[in-house]
Amino acid sequence: MASGPLVSIVIPVYNGADFLREAIDSALAQTYPNVEILVVDDGSSDGGATSAISKSYGDRIRYLHKENGGVASALNLGIREMRGEYFSWLSHDDVYLPAKLASQVGELTRQGGDTVLYADYEIIDEGGKRIGRFRAADLPRLPFRWALTADAPVNGCTMLVPARCFEDAGIFDERLKTTQDYDLWFRMANRFRFVHMPEAVLLSRVHAGQGTRAMSETCIAEGDALHIGFLEMLAAEPDGGPSFDRFLLYAAVRFGQRGYAEASARAFSMHIKRSRAGGGLRGFPRIGFAHLIRGLLDRRPFRGMLARALRSWAFRG
Repeated sequence: MASGPLVSIVIPVYNGADFLREAIDSALAQTYPNVEILVVDDGSSDGGATSAISKSYGDRIRYLHKENGGVASALNLGIREMRGEYFSWLSHDDVYLPAKLASQVGELTRQGGDTVLYADYEIIDEGGKRIGRFRAADLPRLPFRWALTADAPVNGCTMLVPARCFEDAGIFDERLKTTQDYDLWFRMANRFRFVHMPEAVLLSRVHAGQGTRAMSETCIAEGDALHIGFLEMLAAEPDGGPSFDRFLLYAAVRFGQRGYAEASARAFSMHIKRSRAGGGLRGFPRIGFAHLIRGLLDRRPFRGMLARALRSWAFRG
């Protein structure tokens, strides 16, 4: 008999026949016993291939079909239909490691309260070969919403989210096509504690057909708007003093590295404005040093060097 709280794994999919079976199999292979799996077909147009794979699992999964509306709408349908106490997102082209849920349910039990978990992940190529690993602990330690803004430390498929978080923070914004995840995590992080588990729980696949690659222009436009919005919300909060000034400069470099030119320019201009008002960098000619950083930021080969240097400097207490 199943024990422990029910976990709902939601798998949104659109024309995903190439990888869907591997994702579903990894959900079914979880060592944690009390799981339901919802596959949400976002109006696939692949001649029934995605539907056929889903239906081949019979009552081992719940198959939901809807008109095409984007991944946010598919996730939201899963959230509305799920029965579990916890939500776990699995992209149709990714793979859970077997102990993902067992480890995370145990950790949430130890943490208690309104906690959202996120973890590390391994990176695989189209054929499933492991080619890298992402460790969130390698990023600088800073207030979590600052980290969400500058460093993108969270892969949504590594998370375990209590269902009650959606009641308070809301669900995914269906107007967003590529940034719906970080928009929601930022809202959640204003209300709930995010805790990092230093353990890989996911194989995250990199391949040519990924949605964010297919919508690269949309991704950049939405990313610029999202990060500028984050900066404005953070700036409206009680003054973070020199730490926030340093964060703005670091964010400008990181946005530049990630291709968000408008967000990079906004972070830099906010830093300059605060420098003129008496904040900014201590121990340096404030405006001159910041403009030097900006000049280096415009030179692509220097961006990685700047980011590494600023990580150790910008987020001291």
